[in-house]
Amino acid sequence: MTYEALPSSRSIGTVRAAVLGRAVVLGASLLLLADGILQILSPDVMVRALTQIGFAADQGPRLAVITLTCAALLAIPRFAPLGAVLTTGFLGGAICSHFRVEGFGSPPQLLSIFLGLSIWVGLALADVRVRAALLGGPKRPLAD
Repeated sequence: MTYEALPSSRSIGTVRAAVLGRAVVLGASLLLLADGILQILSPDVMVRALTQIGFAADQGPRLAVITLTCAALLAIPRFAPLGAVLTTGFLGGAICSHFRVEGFGSPPQLLSIFLGLSIWVGLALADVRVRAALLGGPKRPLAD
């Protein structure tokens, strides 16, 4: 899947929505990139957080591979929908891990929910096919 090229017949509102959507997805990708780098570096605060939710202290770099893969896929428009699906699964696992220890509503859970929603809203704004799949209906640009 690739983002649809922006033909000259598209309205300014549609172009702005696509640019905004792409910016939101890239912002989420940058957050995942930062998280992945922190997991590789494994500062004490990250190691404590991992062990607190039941992971072994040496799991950070392994989780970083998943996080960085999701970030890379989201950053490449052609693979962004696949990245969104993988990131949604990864974030769901993070939410579940924290729920087991802290119940619902912890900051990592809320951040995961916000990040996942941001990715899908951004993709829906940027790609008419994703919007059609999520909302149903024809694959047409947004109206002004």
